[in-house]
Amino acid sequence: MSLREILESIFARLPAVTSPEGHVHLKKKLMWTAGILAMYFALGNIPLFGMAPESVDMFAMYRAFFAGQGGTLMLLGIGPIVTGSIILQLLVGADVIHLDMSDPHDQALFQGAQKMLVFVMIIFEALPQVLGGYIQPSADVAATLGVSLAMLTAILFIQICVGGVLILFMDEIVSKWGIGSGVGLFIVAGISQQLITGMINWKMDEGLPIGLIPRWAYLSQVGLPTDFVDILITTGILALVATVAIFLLVVFVESTRIEIPLAHSAVRGARGRFPVKLIYASVLPMILVRALQANLQMIGIMLHNKGITILGEFSGTTAVNGAMYYLAPIHSPRDWIPSLVETHYANLGHAAPAVWQITLHVFCDAAMLILGGIVFALFWIETTGMGAKNVAQNIHNSGMQIPGFRRSPQSITRVMERYIPKVTIIGGAFIGALTLVASMMGTVGGAGGTGLLLTVSIVYRLYEDLASEQMMEMHPMMRSLFGGE
Repeated sequence: MSLREILESIFARLPAVTSPEGHVHLKKKLMWTAGILAMYFALGNIPLFGMAPESVDMFAMYRAFFAGQGGTLMLLGIGPIVTGSIILQLLVGADVIHLDMSDPHDQALFQGAQKMLVFVMIIFEALPQVLGGYIQPSADVAATLGVSLAMLTAILFIQICVGGVLILFMDEIVSKWGIGSGVGLFIVAGISQQLITGMINWKMDEGLPIGLIPRWAYLSQVGLPTDFVDILITTGILALVATVAIFLLVVFVESTRIEIPLAHSAVRGARGRFPVKLIYASVLPMILVRALQANLQMIGIMLHNKGITILGEFSGTTAVNGAMYYLAPIHSPRDWIPSLVETHYANLGHAAPAVWQITLHVFCDAAMLILGGIVFALFWIETTGMGAKNVAQNIHNSGMQIPGFRRSPQSITRVMERYIPKVTIIGGAFIGALTLVASMMGTVGGAGGTGLLLTVSIVYRLYEDLASEQMMEMHPMMRSLFGGE
């Protein structure tokens, strides 16, 4: 047997959610989606058994787009899924692994390899947290159970891995039986929760209530600061304005598109349009960019804890100098406004970076977001069947053609290649720049610019998916155009 045949036989034996044999009714899809969403919230509120209170959440700053909950079964969130996708897309994109993503057999091989990598990444991301001392076992629980701390650590590791596997299969259920993708659904659920708590949370943090409404009530009694920038940030006005502006801008951009006319080859008068959106690859490639940065930071933290500081030093999970400082993502105004940076670093007990270092940090984050947005957007459309060749084949199979061109997949492909790659590059760069601006401004509830951007775009896509499902329920012949059965 060749290596390819061996891998195919291994991937075929991986546990998987059974695909539906035919069309799934919209009501049934909604039931599956709602059920998985309820299960996600339930698992996100089940704490890890035996975890000590002094445990540290390594990915606390990345919860917005990792869709996890620190200290619970959902600790890893979608991190392993995203990281596995990054690795495989980079290997395929660099042609280290030769796969033709227009070939169904190669697509199946890609999906199998991705699932195998997710299982590996669950272990890889769980081990450093329990062995590195971030997730610590409780001595009291160990004494009560009569087991050693090493045994309790192993139990914590198993719980984290079980949570990672559960979220993998929950994502698969939504993708096959529900609406949209599980990854997008979990991100929306987590960010929505943060936005709501960011408005009404009355708990105190650094002397002020976390929620905007309780904070305004508190400041109306104690008074406002004198500095204009402090007023904008302390009152949360800047975060609120940024949140509303991002919401409106993403909705506007999502509606910006190029429409390619289509006509049915057999039914005279039957016409349609194929939309190529400005954000054609969606904003999900931004998850890949931020996840890449998060994994680089995790490596830096692990090296720092081992006494290796060649890449930079950390205070908790915050990079304070070295290469890791420049590779760290911008999260809020306190990462780039000099006065806020100085206050933040004073609280950490470190000297604040110079203005030129802060500027270089912003430029490095901009480069990673824009260039990464372009690269991962191109990889995304090829690995998800959104490339020009796949789209042309779907249009041809549906019986449609582009007026004025011969009815063949090759003719449709040539037309699609004029638009799809170029729009993908422009959209990837634009969404990267928009993510940077959103992150620099900050958002309500600390959801982060990336998280809010993802949420608005995913919700808009879910709305379009629902509209498409309703249309296909009323007009079953439309399923062939959307690649359905």
